[in-house]
Amino acid sequence: MTTHRDTAQLAQRELAATLRALHASSDGRALVLPNAWDAASAALIAQAGARAIATTSGGVAWSAGRPDGHGLTRDQMAAAVRRIAEVVDVPVSADIEGGYGPDAEDVEATVRAVVEAGAVGVNLEDSLAPGGPLHDMPAQAARLRAARTAAEEAGLPGLWLNARTDVFLFGIGDPEGRVEHVLSRAKAYAEAGADSLFVPGLVDLDTVAELVRRAPLPVNVMAGPGAPAVTALEAVGVRRVSVGTALAQTAYGAMRRAAAELLDSGTYAAMEGAVDFGTVNSAVTTARARR
Repeated sequence: MTTHRDTAQLAQRELAATLRALHASSDGRALVLPNAWDAASAALIAQAGARAIATTSGGVAWSAGRPDGHGLTRDQMAAAVRRIAEVVDVPVSADIEGGYGPDAEDVEATVRAVVEAGAVGVNLEDSLAPGGPLHDMPAQAARLRAARTAAEEAGLPGLWLNARTDVFLFGIGDPEGRVEHVLSRAKAYAEAGADSLFVPGLVDLDTVAELVRRAPLPVNVMAGPGAPAVTALEAVGVRRVSVGTALAQTAYGAMRRAAAELLDSGTYAAMEGAVDFGTVNSAVTTARARR
């Protein structure tokens, strides 16, 4: 007899297969992952045409009144992932920061929690704290293996495991040696079961192109204002593009400008062009109703 849980698990495996296929597009298109921070932002991103959605730990933390950089608890992040996964029909990849604990067992617990919440991909970073230091390569490899094992034990062997290294983001080591450092980590992470390599803080096209040529994993770049366009990143072989906290910052920036105008002059010009009430309200119910 097929149970509701069996049906849900099958649907989740299908979403995982979809996410995996999106990383291997034969037309050279990169998978562009706008980053959501709550259910409404995710629903509107899906409505805009996103083929998959990633969460942003910073945006989720801010919405919970916490700072980015391991400011959330595992349960808080899993609850946010669940709310997002419940209102969209596209694959969701969860930013689980450093796994909410330093050890492999912590990563296992976190992966189990977000898989249970509906995620079909995770992003796991190798920094111990904002600004560094980084886990040494054997320790991070063990944490990645733990993530893979946890996904398999949770019934989702196809979970996409995006291994983030913060060598460039936090300026770790001598600048001239950072590419080789990242490549060493990429090799270790690939052997540990990672599916892709995420290198935030790096948008120089020549350096990105070198990583694409030499890394054993598909490369994910964090873009945003000042970065090359997605088409330029695709041209050098980048397979995945995300924007971190940029969309959340954009939304908060618009809110602050509108609030300042309201308080200073009592006018509403900054509110013009906002998404209308009905669009937002229906966005968070349409996909839920289809489930």
